[in-house]
Amino acid sequence: MKVIIHGGFFSESSTSQETKMAKQQALLRIAKEAHLYLQTHSALETVVFAVSLLEDDPLFNAGIGSQIQSDGKIRMSASLMDGSKLKMSGVINIEEVKNPIQVAQVLLDYDDKVLGGSGATNFARQHGFEKFSTEIPQRRAEYEAKLAASGTGTVGCVAIDAQGKIAAATSTGGKGFEIPGRISDSATVAGNYANEFCGVSLTGVGEDIVSGAVAAKIVTRVTDGFTLAQAFEKTFNELKPFDGFAGAIAIDKYGHIFHQDSHPSMVFASFDGEKEEVFT
Repeated sequence: MKVIIHGGFFSESSTSQETKMAKQQALLRIAKEAHLYLQTHSALETVVFAVSLLEDDPLFNAGIGSQIQSDGKIRMSASLMDGSKLKMSGVINIEEVKNPIQVAQVLLDYDDKVLGGSGATNFARQHGFEKFSTEIPQRRAEYEAKLAASGTGTVGCVAIDAQGKIAAATSTGGKGFEIPGRISDSATVAGNYANEFCGVSLTGVGEDIVSGAVAAKIVTRVTDGFTLAQAFEKTFNELKPFDGFAGAIAIDKYGHIFHQDSHPSMVFASFDGEKEEVFT
């Protein structure tokens, strides 16, 4: 039973040492809490649990602390994939919901598994998700000052449970100042994908990740016999012609954990009950 999570990218030039340390501590804490949760829950339940914790932490750009779009509103996206059943669900540009990943979880039981915009928001209201503002003062100040965001903030989790089942979940608050209606990678198979062989969650520039079909490629290559390292190497090499900006975390059916980024530095943490790892 193993867990790996990510929390977007860290920039030495624009983030303080205090924030870096805070993210390291938060990611390790959440990874360990998720691993403890995994002892009595499935991989699917665990990735929702972990991503919900990440959505609740204003250090990360998902849920609380999401970026504000060009029209002054926050719209979030999230998706969930059950690798054992090959079922994916998600919400795109949902508004005023505390935990978009939990709405995606409810959608797994519906025929229409990916909803966008007002449809996603209305579905959330109909299923007991109360209206909740995820805006924090920092994001409003950035918006009002027209500070361009890096566009690389997303959170995610991949887990393998005691039965060997794999699941992946990803959530984002957007890149900030985007055109309303923009679709990120987080609720697509480019940014979040899993099957019985491997699970992958992405962060980075959504347009680059979609152009590279990154998550689906990595999982497909592992399914076809590549090791995680080989699948990552080939897939990330295919981002180079257009300088694709991406970071990915993964676990395969053997419990091997892998992570890689195309630009420094993705923030992540993993825990398997004994060994812990966190970005430096």
